[in-house]
Parts: sequence; structure tokens; C-alpha cells
Amino acid sequence: MNTRSLHKSFLILIIASMTAALGLTGCNYQRHVQNSTFDYGSKNKGDPKMLGSRMYGTMSGLPGQHDNAWIEYSSLLSNDVSNINGVAGALVFLTDKNAYVGITTDWTATGTLKSGGPGTREQNNSGSTEGVYNVDNGSPYWNNQRIATPYNSNFTVNDHNQISGELKQTIAVCIRKLAPSVQEVHISANKEFNNHLIQYAQEAWAGHSLTPWVPSFNQLVKHQFVGGNDVPAPIDVQQGRAALRK
Repeated sequence: MNTRSLHKSFLILIIASMTAALGLTGCNYQRHVQNSTFDYGSKNKGDPKMLGSRMYGTMSGLPGQHDNAWIEYSSLLSNDVSNINGVAGALVFLTDKNAYVGITTDWTATGTLKSGGPGTREQNNSGSTEGVYNVDNGSPYWNNQRIATPYNSNFTVNDHNQISGELKQTIAVCIRKLAPSVQEVHISANKEFNNHLIQYAQEAWAGHSLTPWVPSFNQLVKHQFVGGNDVPAPIDVQQGRAALRK
């Protein structure tokens, strides 16, 4: 075989190798994305997000699990969970027993919900293109004591069971790394739940004790996670009522 033929054969070998490598890289890239926190819906066998035991939800089954003696807002955990792909914002509260997490979601990951398409979305964000907040009445105003609203807001879902198990697991693992003593991690993207939690957080940001709000908080989490019948009034409503009684 002459030098020219050898050179041609060598080029063909290189091209074939590169083609095979590109194909392999494409497959690896797809699997890498599916195994990452950019994808919570593929449910591949061996996905590292779901290895090990379940870290979220009811674990003990003991009565009184939501009868918390104290609560505190964790800015560190709230920031860490907010930085997880698919999470737009998070509010994390620790108690003597559990961690409670309110999240809103965004488009930074796929599969954050177990099922449902555009028709399941609770937010209408079309007003942002028209320069208004409420597209139904043209109002530019919103209640800044609410973190999640029906208009121009990050996404919420009414039933916390509709959140992807992979997303819940990712959040729970994040929390347990920094708060290993928590017994259970409860997570919801419910709009009403988030709007209650932001007011507890605002109290903490203002340097106010959350102790007076422990009964109200317990009532809230029981309603959200174990089907309690009563929802407490938001803190601003309770404060308004107290002011009127004076």
C-alpha cells in the first residue's frame, strides 16, 4: 500500500472514530441531563436523584408529628433550596421535629410536576406582555404580602402530591445535609401555603419572635399535609382583627 493509500486509510479511521465518539457523546449528554437536576421526569434506572431511601414526607406515622413546640425560619436553607434547578423560590422553616418547605417553580427544569400540561397551571402571566399585573381588569397593582398570585407569578400547584418525587427527594437531601436532625421533610408548592409562609418569614425578617404564631403554624401544616379541616387566617388578617379589638 502506497503512502497516499495509507494516508487515506488513516483519515477514514479518524473520521469513523470521531463519528462514533460524537454518537456516544450525544447519548451520554442525554443521560447526563436526565440524571441531573434539570430533569425530574425521566425516571431512568439508576438516576442518582432517587438512589437510597425516600427522604421526604411522612416517615414515622406517629400521632402528633405536626404538633410542633417551636418554629424558626432558615435563611440558609431557603437560599440553598431556591438555588435548586426548577425551584423559583423557597421558604424553609425548621421545628423541633420537622422541616417545612414552601416552593414555587419555574422553567429551569423539566418534569417538576408528575402530570399535567398548560391547563393545570394556576398562573396567568400574559399581563406582563401588556404592561399590567392583572390581565383581567388591567390593574398594575399586586399585594406584596403574597408571594404567589394568580397573575404574573412563579408557578404553584394545589396538591403537593403532584410535585415530582425526584424534585422532592432533591430538596429533602439538600435540607438533611445541613439539618440532619429533622425527622420529616414536608414540601408543598400550594399557593395558599406559600402565601402564609411568606408572612411568617416577614415576621422573622423584622426580628419578631415566631413563638406567638406556633399554634397558627401547626394548624396550617396539619391542613396542608394531613388533611386538617381548618386553615388559619394569614398573619396580617389576624393582626388586623387584634387591632380592632383594642
